[in-house]
Amino acid sequence: MKNPSVYFLTNKNNTVIYIGVTSNLNKRIYEHKNGKYEGFSYKYNCNKLIYYEQFSTMNDAISREKQLKSGNRKKKEDLINKENPNWLDLSENWLFNI
Repeated sequence: MKNPSVYFLTNKNNTVIYIGVTSNLNKRIYEHKNGKYEGFSYKYNCNKLIYYEQFSTMNDAISREKQLKSGNRKKKEDLINKENPNWLDLSENWLFNI
C-alpha cells in the first residue's frame, strides 16, 4: 500500500540525523535496518526511526522533505524532541511485511 512519508533516522548514539522520503515506510525502514542500500544512512549506521510524517500525496511528502532538509540541526532536534523526547526507535515493534 502506498503511504507517502518523510522520516528521520539516526544511529545508536543519536549523533547523525538522516532525512528520507518514501512511498512505503515499512519497506524502506526494513531496507535501512538490513543494509539493503549503500549510501549515507548505511555509512553512518542510521537505522533507528526517530520521527516520521505521513502524507496523502508523494508531492506533499517531497515538499516537506525539502523543507526539513533546509533547516538547521536544532530545528530538526526540536521537532524530534517534541514528538519523541527519548529518541526511541519508533519501528522497534513493527512487523515487516515485505
